[in-house]
Amino acid sequence: MPSLLQDWRQGRLAIHTSIRAAVTLGLVVTVAAPAAAQDGYRTPPADVTDIVTRAPSPGVSVSPSGDQMLLIEREALPPVADLAKPMEKLAGLRLDPATNDRHRTRSQIGLSLQDIASGTVRPVALPADADLSRLSWAPDGSKVVFANTRPDAVDLYVLDTATAQARKLMTGGVNPIFQSPDWMPDGSLLVLTIPAARGPIPTESLTPVGPAIQTAAGGKQAQTRTYQDLLENPHDEALFAWLTTSQPVIMSPDGRSKRNVGDARIYTSVTPSPDGKYLLMEWLEQPFSYQVPWSRFPLTSAVYSADGKLVQTIAEQPLADALPVQGVVTGRRNIRWHPTEDALLLWVEAQDGGDPRVATDNRDNLLALPAPFSGEARVLARMEDRSSGAFGIEGSDDLIAYDYDRDTREIRQTLIDVTGNEAPRQIGIRNAQDAYNDPGNPLFTYSDRGTRVARMVDGKLLLSGLGATPEGYRPFLRRFDLATQETEELWRNSGEEFEAVVDVLAEDGSAFVTSYESPTNPGNFRLHSAGDARFLTAFPDPHPELTGIKRELVTYQRGDGVDLTATLYLPSDYKQGDKLPVVVWAYPMEYNDAATAGQNRDSPYRFTRVGGYSPLFFLTQGYAVLDRAAMPVVGADPETVNDSFIEQIVMSARAAVDFTVERGFGDGVRVGVGGHSYGAFMTAHLLANSDLFRAGIARSGAYNRTLTPFGFQSERRVFWDTPETYYRLSPFMAANKINEPILFIHGQNDSNSGTFPEQSERMFAAVKGTGGTARLVMLPHEDHGYRGRESVLHTLYEMIDWFDLHVKNAPVAAEE
Repeated sequence: MPSLLQDWRQGRLAIHTSIRAAVTLGLVVTVAAPAAAQDGYRTPPADVTDIVTRAPSPGVSVSPSGDQMLLIEREALPPVADLAKPMEKLAGLRLDPATNDRHRTRSQIGLSLQDIASGTVRPVALPADADLSRLSWAPDGSKVVFANTRPDAVDLYVLDTATAQARKLMTGGVNPIFQSPDWMPDGSLLVLTIPAARGPIPTESLTPVGPAIQTAAGGKQAQTRTYQDLLENPHDEALFAWLTTSQPVIMSPDGRSKRNVGDARIYTSVTPSPDGKYLLMEWLEQPFSYQVPWSRFPLTSAVYSADGKLVQTIAEQPLADALPVQGVVTGRRNIRWHPTEDALLLWVEAQDGGDPRVATDNRDNLLALPAPFSGEARVLARMEDRSSGAFGIEGSDDLIAYDYDRDTREIRQTLIDVTGNEAPRQIGIRNAQDAYNDPGNPLFTYSDRGTRVARMVDGKLLLSGLGATPEGYRPFLRRFDLATQETEELWRNSGEEFEAVVDVLAEDGSAFVTSYESPTNPGNFRLHSAGDARFLTAFPDPHPELTGIKRELVTYQRGDGVDLTATLYLPSDYKQGDKLPVVVWAYPMEYNDAATAGQNRDSPYRFTRVGGYSPLFFLTQGYAVLDRAAMPVVGADPETVNDSFIEQIVMSARAAVDFTVERGFGDGVRVGVGGHSYGAFMTAHLLANSDLFRAGIARSGAYNRTLTPFGFQSERRVFWDTPETYYRLSPFMAANKINEPILFIHGQNDSNSGTFPEQSERMFAAVKGTGGTARLVMLPHEDHGYRGRESVLHTLYEMIDWFDLHVKNAPVAAEE
């Protein structure tokens, strides 16, 4: 095929030469630029609109007892009017003052219980216009606690699974901002509530009490990311405290008895010890900060008795507004209960001053302190790298702890004997990005005290995983022997289907529930038992008119030899040899080596689900879609890997376009590129630094890296360390080189760190101001991802219209 590739490359060069000439003459803007304004929201073609507005299949949750499933009815996208409800942006949170909850939209609207053995389904009677959230099974599976949100309050309900009857326990008064209602070891409920005597909501005086002041004393670095929705003035502080202050309450599941525990404070967490005798209570203190979100505010951790009396203060963390980039606080952090001991506290302490740049062989320590919590803590393990979590094991006091090396991306598993004298023992280490050697994750159950622990039978853990292979995912169920470190495979997905373990019903793994999908099955649940399998659900195809879409996992190679992967989708009526317009959709990722970068992380047998504002909707309009096209940025040193970011994504993009020509479905000319967030950043770079694409779509991106000076994505260096890198990695600085049409879409309420709406506004102005062709669509009330029905439909309208104009139906330059 070399001659064919050479022909289309020459043709593409001629086209882009024509485009550049037209820009110089001012023709592209005049001919192609759409009107600056229009009347209201627009909708995509009717077949797309119909699919988007259909309700999704129910969500499914298997009970801890393994005898029932909770079917959670969901509605389609809410109207933008729901997003437009008043919100307060405070300390990194978005809060609804009417409900005293986080600002959210309705999605879960109904419940049913299905018996696994018989298949009998019992609907649960709920209030009209139910808005359900925060569902939590009781550890024995007998009940489910959940919240129902009304326009002005959050109510508390408990569902009895034996009768399928839901009973209201509280009419309003729930404050779930930081913690959802949950179960105590004795079966009672722990609920954070609105204090009875908190007074009226603070009102902001029209007369300022004074300026908002921030200071920097000098000599101390405070390198904070570009957080959004921060506190700005004393009124914000007062309002934040008023909304987040809560009173812990313990109540019986029938609601007949309740008692307050402790004082009203800004509790971020209240958790019982496994024996139920103590509560670990953590709350925020002043001073608050206008530079960092609530998670960096001063935090006090203390143990109280179950009747609300202070036993011991465990830690008092000061304001953490000057942490190193990717750093952690010093002192006691991540304080929690050991899940199988009566009352044993665990926590982690940094040994490197919390600074990941410090060279050390002992970055973190894991410590333990038993009741009455007044003696010296005991070091359980000295970790070489940063602690990244731990879990307990069924029927054992042992822990399995993880630590992670951010440079090598290696994650280490260590078995820790908590109450004995055995030294910690490493039981696994691998590159966290190495999907082919992922051993799987433990399946969890509840202890007899209601704590969540990894399942273990006869010294063996049950593990499930996706089972990535060069041919695609093949999920598995395994047993891992902690003593011998040998693995036994109990089951593995096979055939032309994608099936993964959801939960295990028998301790030995002989009975389990899976989620099942295939090219024609949209996703249902199956019971495996005694070597047989049967379906538990029969959810229909959400878009039967799209049945027949062709899905294929493809591999190709870029110029430097790195293997690349993508998922190729072709329309159901595609005929071999047809040349289609192509959409390449991608998101860049960083890797330490080429081997992990080229691994296959998908399945050819998954159902092609098309919904939301997915680029797969282009299939309905006669396009081919190369989705999740690999754009790896490979470098052994994560500190400098971004120095070759542009060269590597251009090389990957060129390989993707070449592949479409080699396979015969693309002509190498009618190709568009797009991405969301970091994918939008990539899109702008590709248009500025290559002539591979006719047009681009950039959604919710960041384009000027000098506005994120203390790092972005995986970039660790700050702007003043390497200003040339920040400049070069800002497509804003190369806006004059973008000579292909680019569509910018952004939510006006984007809360994601770094992707301020201003980023798209300024980038559009830069492209326009330097003679380029661009369109800017700012979606009212939308966040980093788009949720409102009108917004999603309008986004699809814009995407399809843009590529129809500039890719599918764009004029092809005459051959020279």
